[in-house]
Amino acid sequence: MKPIKVLALTKYGRVGASSRMRSWQYHPWLERAGIQVTAQALLSDEQLGDRYQRGAYRSSDLMRAYTARLRAMQRRQEFDVVWIEKEALPWVPVCLERVLLRGTAYVLDYDDAIFHNYDLHRWSWVRRGFGRRLDKLMATARLVVGGNGYLAQRARDAGAPWVEVIPTVIDLDRYVVRSNRPEGVPTVVWIGSPSTSRYLSELATPLATLAQRIPFKLRVIGIELEIKGVEVECIPWTEASEVAAIAECDVGVMPLSDSPWERGKCGYKLIQYMACGLPVVASPVGVNIEIVKEGENGWLAGTADDWVARLQHLLSDQAARERMGQAGRAKVEASYCIQKTAPRMVQLLQLVAQGR
Repeated sequence: MKPIKVLALTKYGRVGASSRMRSWQYHPWLERAGIQVTAQALLSDEQLGDRYQRGAYRSSDLMRAYTARLRAMQRRQEFDVVWIEKEALPWVPVCLERVLLRGTAYVLDYDDAIFHNYDLHRWSWVRRGFGRRLDKLMATARLVVGGNGYLAQRARDAGAPWVEVIPTVIDLDRYVVRSNRPEGVPTVVWIGSPSTSRYLSELATPLATLAQRIPFKLRVIGIELEIKGVEVECIPWTEASEVAAIAECDVGVMPLSDSPWERGKCGYKLIQYMACGLPVVASPVGVNIEIVKEGENGWLAGTADDWVARLQHLLSDQAARERMGQAGRAKVEASYCIQKTAPRMVQLLQLVAQGR
C-alpha cells in the first residue's frame, strides 16, 4: 500500500502546548501506521520564547514566518492531506488562504475558539472583514476536528461537511502517579504560560483567604507570580520536567473566566493533573463541566467562597485526595490519552486521503 503523505501545518513548535498536544505528539503514531508526516511550524520555539519575553512578536520574525509558510503551502500538491492547526495564515484575507488550499484535501484542527479573535474583536472593521474568516475555511475543509463540542458545533454551523470531536490528550507512558506522598504541607499546583496567567491571578483573593485557614503551598509552573499572603513556589516549565513537577503536588487547579473564548478550551491542565493522580478544582466553564465529576474526581468552583471551601476540603482530607486522584487517573486512561485517540486520528487521516 502506498504510504500516505501528510503536510502538518502547526502554529508552533513543540514548546507551544496546543501544537505539541494537537499535532506533534501524534506524529510517531502516524509514522508507525504508514503515514509520512512533514511538519512546518509557523512560529519557531525561539520566536515564541522571544514573544513571551517582549510581549509581542518582532516584525522581522513574522515576515520570515509567513514567507516560510507560503513556501510550504506552495508544495501542497506533493501531499495527500494538509493537516492544519487552527489556520494556515492568521490575519490574512481568507480568499488568499483558500486559493493556496485549492485542490487540496485539508483538515482543520481546533483546540481553542480562535474564531472569536475575529468575530468578537473590539474593532468593528475586523468583525466585518474577518468575522467569518474561519467559517469559510471550515465550509470547504474535507474534515474539521474539534477538541470539544463547542468547537465542533461552530464547524457544523459554518457548514463543514464532516466534523469529529477528539479531545486534547496526554501520553500515558509519560505520566506516572506518585506512589508515596510525603507528610507535610500539601501543595496546590497550577501550570500555564504568560498568556494564561490572568486566570490564576483571579484566584489571588480566595487563595489568600485559604492561607489564613490552613497551611498550604502554591506551586506555579511556567510563569513568575507573587500572591500576597500565599507561599508561592515558581518553577520554569520544561517538557522533560513538567510531569514530575505536577506529580509532586496534591491538588490541581484550573480557574477560568466565563466567556465565549474560555468555553472553547479543552481542559488540558485538568487532564494533566488527573493523569498524575491529583484531584482537581476548576471553574464550571465549557468542557471543565464534562471532565470534572463533582465528588468523584474533583470539584467545580463558581465563586470565591466555592474555591476556598473546595480547596480547604481537599487539603484537609488526604483520603479524599487519594480517592479522587485514582478516579481522575482512571478517567484519563479511559478517555483522555493518546493511546485511545491516536488510532482514531490515523483512521481519520486515512479516510481523508482516500476521499472517503
